[in-house]
Amino acid sequence: MIRRGAAGWMLLVALMPALAGCAGTPSFLLPAGPIASDQRHLFFVVIALMMIVVLPVFLGLPWVLWRYRQGNDKSDYQPKWSFSKPLEFAIWGVPVLVVVALAWQVWTQTHKLDPYKRLEGRGDPIEVQAVGLDWKWLFIYPRQGIATVNRLVVPAGRPVHISLTSDTVMQSLMIPRLGGQIYAMAGMRTQLNLIADRPGRYLGENTQYNGKGFHLQKFDADAVTPAQFDRWIAQARAGRPALDAERYAQLAKQSVPDEPMVFGSVPPDLFAGIIDKYDEAAPKKAQFQEASSK
Repeated sequence: MIRRGAAGWMLLVALMPALAGCAGTPSFLLPAGPIASDQRHLFFVVIALMMIVVLPVFLGLPWVLWRYRQGNDKSDYQPKWSFSKPLEFAIWGVPVLVVVALAWQVWTQTHKLDPYKRLEGRGDPIEVQAVGLDWKWLFIYPRQGIATVNRLVVPAGRPVHISLTSDTVMQSLMIPRLGGQIYAMAGMRTQLNLIADRPGRYLGENTQYNGKGFHLQKFDADAVTPAQFDRWIAQARAGRPALDAERYAQLAKQSVPDEPMVFGSVPPDLFAGIIDKYDEAAPKKAQFQEASSK
């Protein structure tokens, strides 16, 4: 017993650095937006409901083992005991109520946290088109006419509507502290709606394995003030290269950029052209198709 106890304590001490590292990992448990806040609330509600089943087991099992141990002569011996309504209700009724409560929570929160559902905030939504590449994210701002690689800049407090697709294998975009997760697939368009409550820098990543550069496919999601966002747009437009078909063809190749990139202009039909590449019935953008196929 002493050796086992010592081994357990040694294992716990060895795991402390790893547990400390997990505590600092960006996640919905440190929300910076309403979606992540609702996800955290649902997480704790589910844990509380599950504790109704788990705690009696962990607390009752040691008590039963101690009370009815072989050397306890004070416990009652009832060989003809056969049925107990309170016990049957506890065994079957409580789990049924827990399952019903969990089903209700999942049903209501699934509709409330629908990633396609538009959010309300200060001002009109910022439109962003996200393209998953190997191993990077391309963000197009169609209204502003610019594009970035591995950096998403949005104004805090303003809704963000992201349209997603992939120009390679299936990928999945997630910004844990802002909440939400949605897949991006070639030839298809998915949507994600987010809001950042306050300015800050938040980790974004691809959560769908897509090859040897998967672990490096991360980006910065910067929430800034409206004035900072306007200045950043103006700076992006000035003196930055254009994302033409030739540059996009180079960008689409498998690589991990050393740092974020900014393009001062972008073709208005680039996002639609990427989707149409995988639709045989769709009209092709000749110039874009020719360059991207090289």
